Amino acid sequence: MNRREAIESAVRILAPRIPRHEFEAVTDHALGSRGLHAASPEAAAWLSLTSYIRHRLTDYDSLLEEGYDVESARFFVLDDMNAVLEEWNSPRRMQEEE
Repeated sequence: MNRREAIESAVRILAPRIPRHEFEAVTDHALGSRGLHAASPEAAAWLSLTSYIRHRLTDYDSLLEEGYDVESARFFVLDDMNAVLEEWNSPRRMQEEE
């Protein structure tokens, strides 16, 4: 199994009901991010998935633009992120310290 297949498999496990276009975006990000290059496929998939949800599907970036610090902005979008993970039937949820 090559790295793409391993990451795709991990994303499918982490978010079985993720829409196809979002599946592709998460997978491509996990493969293209230099910061995730050395991570295990499972870790790369999770970090890419949560980053995608945070930046694309919550008000996180707007909160930062309004002057909230990173920690506060992450706190305020935590429930929204977990709602998306639940909708996508993920077995995992975000914790405050992530």
